Amino acid sequence: MKPRILFSYLLLILIAIACIYPALWTILSSFREGNSLFSDTIIPKKWTLDHYRDLFVERTDRAIPYATWYLNTLKVAVASMVLGTLIQLLTAYAFSRFRFKGRKSMLMIVLILGMFPGFLSLIAIFTILNTLNLLDSLWALILVYSAGAALGMFVAKGFFDTIPRSLEEAARIDGASHMKIFVSIILPLSRPIITYISLTTFAGAWVDFIFARAILRTPENWTLAVGLWNIIDAYNSTEFTLFAAGCVLVAIPITLLFMYTQRFLVDGLTAGASKG
Repeated sequence: MKPRILFSYLLLILIAIACIYPALWTILSSFREGNSLFSDTIIPKKWTLDHYRDLFVERTDRAIPYATWYLNTLKVAVASMVLGTLIQLLTAYAFSRFRFKGRKSMLMIVLILGMFPGFLSLIAIFTILNTLNLLDSLWALILVYSAGAALGMFVAKGFFDTIPRSLEEAARIDGASHMKIFVSIILPLSRPIITYISLTTFAGAWVDFIFARAILRTPENWTLAVGLWNIIDAYNSTEFTLFAAGCVLVAIPITLLFMYTQRFLVDGLTAGASKG
């Protein structure tokens, strides 16, 4: 075997270990008795499902509304996915099909702003939401996630650029409006890119912690990321196995979603990257 190929395999093995070990450790810790972070062996000596049960059972010494956090996260992720995908597709269609003054400048501005980490705008967003009295609201979080996914628009624009304009011209001759063309012609041909944008928007809202922690204040409105962090922060860092069980339940739906839409996700990435 050539040294270059051998190095590539070794590098891939190291990357695989770095990715799989934390997930495996978290899964096995969720079945371990007690609440300790450390153990002599990675495989539990005694297996238990008590931590999963404790997430949904109220106790007198603590209140963990895990089901409420799960429902809040699901509401925010689904609403952000629908609204954010619609905004990105409409914006991408406008930039792809219309030629107007300032188009290139606006594209450059959106691209540059998309390169900055989202948390740089945290103070400005907090101030705006506080002024509008929207703090501690799930709708505020939905608006932030929906309006913040700019880079997905560029992938959609690249895909729309590959759709022949002759299809639209034929529809225009038959009297179709731009919205009719977008809904009846563009969207049915854009299933891979719609899947990609929807999935990335959903995953971003599902796992975000920074904006959720800054905007949501009361435990009843927390999402899973904020609630799980509070579990190990509020109880003197002794509930790590409970935290691990919560993390495993968080990962299940997003893992199933990625597995089910994997083919569409790859198609969307390759199709959107064919033309910028």
